[in-house]
Amino acid sequence: MGKLFKTYILTLCIFFAPDVVTAQILIANPQIPTSELSRNNIRAIFAMRTPHWPDGTPIQVFVFEDENQTHISFCKHILGMFPYQLRRIWDRQVFSGTGVAPITVKSAQEMTEKISDTPGAIGYIELEHLTDSVTQIGSES
Repeated sequence: MGKLFKTYILTLCIFFAPDVVTAQILIANPQIPTSELSRNNIRAIFAMRTPHWPDGTPIQVFVFEDENQTHISFCKHILGMFPYQLRRIWDRQVFSGTGVAPITVKSAQEMTEKISDTPGAIGYIELEHLTDSVTQIGSES
């Protein structure tokens, strides 16, 4: 009985253990006119509902593929939603003709290169991949 109980508890721990959370940070092209964004602003930008920065520069959003662990963690912990919810928002806008989807990249290196080369660009990476070519954006509470 004791061995069965231990196996049961171990199984529960595996299924209900929290995701491994790595430090996700927002990054942007160094020329963008802000250094902090509220959670609502971040959600609006990544939901493709905010097309321009306050100075009128178009916002270009870069994201990782839906299955990427950094993307999943970013959606859950920064945006407060699941990746499939964000994908539904993008798909609805694209299929209705009212918006466009963000540009998808495959690696942190590609993310930082695209953001540093694209005026108005924003994206996210793990803290360990931060370089001087992009600006870290803080999050207001």
